[in-house]
Amino acid sequence: MNKQPKYRQVADALRREIDSGQYAPGSRLPSESELSARFDASRNTVRAGLNALVSEGLISSSQGLGYEVRKHEIFRLNASRFENLTFPQNGDAYSTDVTNAGRRPTQTFRVEMQPASAFLAERLKVEEGATTVLRHCHRFVDDVPWSTQATHYPEWLVQERPRLAEPGDIEEGTTRYLAALGIEQIGYYDEISTRMPTPDEARLLDIGRGVPVLLWTRTGYSADRPIRCTTTTFRGDLNHMNYEIGDLSARSENEPQ
Repeated sequence: MNKQPKYRQVADALRREIDSGQYAPGSRLPSESELSARFDASRNTVRAGLNALVSEGLISSSQGLGYEVRKHEIFRLNASRFENLTFPQNGDAYSTDVTNAGRRPTQTFRVEMQPASAFLAERLKVEEGATTVLRHCHRFVDDVPWSTQATHYPEWLVQERPRLAEPGDIEEGTTRYLAALGIEQIGYYDEISTRMPTPDEARLLDIGRGVPVLLWTRTGYSADRPIRCTTTTFRGDLNHMNYEIGDLSARSENEPQ
C-alpha cells in the first residue's frame, strides 16, 4: 500500500514520465481535470502535485495555458580558460565561447559609480564605502537570459585606465584591455555558491519558481594587489560549468564535457 500523500503520488508519476521523455521539453501536460480523472483525485490534490514540480523547476505554469515542461538547453562554460589570454579569441570570452558553441550571444551594458560594500571592500582591499566603478552586463544566449555579470573596479585603477568608466562594451574584453596597458591579471581567486534568486534576479533571468542561481565570484590580481571583483549570476537550470586543471592527456575527447 502506497502511504505517500496523494499529491506526492501525482508528482512522482508525472516526474517519471517527464524523465522518460513521454513529455518532451516544451510540451504541455494534460489539464487538471484530465489528471484528476486519471489519478482519481480532486483538482486541489492534482494542483498540489503540479505545484511540487513547479517548485522543483521541472515544469512551469501560465495562467490560462496550463502546465508546460521546462526547456533546458544547457550552455557549457569552461571556467578555467574563460579569461586565459593565450586562448585564441575574437573578442571577449563570453562572445567567443557562445559563438564557438554555435549559439548567438547578445548583451546589454550599464556603467555606474557605486560605493564598495563590505563584501567588495574585503576583496578589493579598499575602505568600505570607497568609490568603485561597476560594469554590469545582462547576457543572453539565443535571446534566452543566461547570466548577469557585475564587475567592480577600484577607483585608483579607473583613474589610470579611464576607458573602464566609459559606457558600452570594450570589444577586446577588459582583461585584455588592461593587459595591453601594462596591468596584467596574473591570478584569480574563485568563489562558487548557490541560492534561490532575489526578485530582481528572477526578473532579469526569467527564472521560474524552484530554480536556483549559481553565483561565481572571481577576484583578479595583478602582481601586487587586486584589480577587480566580478560576480556572475547564472540561471541554475541552463548552465554547466567545468574546470580543466593539470595534464589531461589521458582524458578522451568523447568523455562528458
